[in-house]
Amino acid sequence: MGNVRIKLVKRTARELLSKYPDLFSEDYEYNKQALIKVADIQSKVLRNQIAGYITRLVKRQRRLEQLSTRQELMATDEEEYIRRIEGV
Repeated sequence: MGNVRIKLVKRTARELLSKYPDLFSEDYEYNKQALIKVADIQSKVLRNQIAGYITRLVKRQRRLEQLSTRQELMATDEEEYIRRIEGV
């Protein structure tokens, strides 16, 4: 089981991700450096927790985008298959 994150970490990560959607990536180390530039967080532990949660959110967002694209392709293929059957 993973660690439970406090509301401060989650809220800050979501706010920063909504303000700077293109700044963060799936790379934790890159997100740590980007977070240093964007936010003034004195606590190293808190900064690392926020960077880790941002990384998790970005990965989840990318996975959801891939799934939705895949489902759209499957729906298109299915429609094409039905058209072929009905046309024959």
